[in-house]
Amino acid sequence: MTIKDIVTAQRTFFQTGATRTVTFRTQQLLKFERALKANEQILFDAIYADLKKSRYDTFTSELSLVYRELSFMMRNMGKWSKKKRMWTNLVNFPARSYVLPEPYGVTYIAGAWNYPYQLTLVPLIDSLAAGNTAVVKPSEVAPQTSAAMAKIINETFAPEYCFAVEGGADAATEILEQKFDYIFFTGGTKIGKIVYEAAAKHLTPVTLELGGKNPAFVLPDCDIATCAKRIVWGKLLNAGQTCVAIDYLLVHSSVEQKLLAEMKSVMERHYPKDAVSENFMAIVNERHVERIQQLIDPKKVYYGGVVDKKNRFIAPTILHNVTFDDDVMKEEIFGPVLAVVRYDDLNSAVKRVKEYPKPLSLYVFGSNNGEKERLFSELSFGGGSQNDAVMYFANDHLPLGGVGSSGMGAYHGVDGFKTFSHYKSIMEKPTWLEFWFLKVPPYSEWKLKILRLLLEKL
Repeated sequence: MTIKDIVTAQRTFFQTGATRTVTFRTQQLLKFERALKANEQILFDAIYADLKKSRYDTFTSELSLVYRELSFMMRNMGKWSKKKRMWTNLVNFPARSYVLPEPYGVTYIAGAWNYPYQLTLVPLIDSLAAGNTAVVKPSEVAPQTSAAMAKIINETFAPEYCFAVEGGADAATEILEQKFDYIFFTGGTKIGKIVYEAAAKHLTPVTLELGGKNPAFVLPDCDIATCAKRIVWGKLLNAGQTCVAIDYLLVHSSVEQKLLAEMKSVMERHYPKDAVSENFMAIVNERHVERIQQLIDPKKVYYGGVVDKKNRFIAPTILHNVTFDDDVMKEEIFGPVLAVVRYDDLNSAVKRVKEYPKPLSLYVFGSNNGEKERLFSELSFGGGSQNDAVMYFANDHLPLGGVGSSGMGAYHGVDGFKTFSHYKSIMEKPTWLEFWFLKVPPYSEWKLKILRLLLEKL
């Protein structure tokens, strides 16, 4: 079947109404969960081949989130699928109002390579839970995981319901030529713009999950030991190839040296210095190794800096004495390199952060509630946390999504269900009462006074 044939078949199947029942959706998600668990070893082997990612990290940062989303959807989608009563204003009395969710139809989900399983399968789960059909394209940058997901998906589902397409730019281009009812893309800003432009030709709504330079402020009153551990872990998870990872630190000068020393100590205790190990994965390919290596100024290396291009390894690295004019501050790092920028005046630091495009995440380490509240309210970002990094991503009660250049739309949990649902507004009125005299001529001042009261006040 061609991609056009698949989309046509899915549209025909969707129009039968089969996907709309909660029973059908539950059966499909349960079948998918069983298939994933039965093929876990295939998934473990594939991701190790692509990224040298351990079983431990694959389960904790990939499969556990997929399984949790499946469970969360199966427990709640029946409730979320029901109509929700809404208030009716007095001018429409007597009436009852509600919103009724419905699936969009045929959806397209484009996954990313850095967390190939959860960034592809979680939005797929959300789409199917909402009652849609789906065409899925895993990222070709991680070819083994792409093949593993395609195998499981296409052996589990009928193609007219859910189908995985493999391939590179040519396949993506052919897919985007089709008319979908919703598109969900995870990846870089450059490709995100191409997806958005293609969707606009069909007036197709889009969610874009992108990235950006995520700042973390370290305030003078931070708990050095705890914050150093959480900063290092959040930065080095997935070898820094995480869209919500800290990109650079803005550290108050009074705690800079203590924090640098403590972060170095944490890295020395827990992470490899010169080779990929079971506890530290590889960079996805040599091109990305070369790109990240060019951002490492040897004169500013505080710790690390080792690069093994052949084995796609970059050691955990801290750069200090970094300024906003350095190359490492001109693009998203997306690797295990942490840039540390010193600041003395918070106003000046905030001003410089505002000069960047809006980030996906922002973190604040410290207990000064006044400064924390100021940073969270004054700076624009997708999501973030105080005294921790990355972990808000794992809270399925919080929406995940960017703003501006870091993306649009959100998902996870109920927000994933909402993303893939259209909410119809409905008002039902009886026939036993009608304020006809207020609607039709002749108009008068006393009628206008009544309408002013009903429309403006009540």
